[in-house]
Amino acid sequence: MSVSVRIPTILRTYTGGESEVTAEGTTLAEVLDHLDASYHGIKGRILDEAGQLRRFVNVYVGNDDVRFLENLETATPEGTQISVIPAVAGG
Repeated sequence: MSVSVRIPTILRTYTGGESEVTAEGTTLAEVLDHLDASYHGIKGRILDEAGQLRRFVNVYVGNDDVRFLENLETATPEGTQISVIPAVAGG
């Protein structure tokens, strides 16, 4: 299943500056594995040492936050857009 992944500015050094890339997978976990195979090291910036989403990284499949779905097991149907969005702090 081919999906598009929107890459935030801070991670574009891994994708050669590309803001959107294509990846394969039927779940978010598979998509991240495929991304890392193509853009080595990017998965480590999205997942923590325990293999879970980093606390300050939000991932959306379509318009839905995966934390309110099935996390890394969230389905990624053909043509879905996935967005990786770092949380912004300040005050």
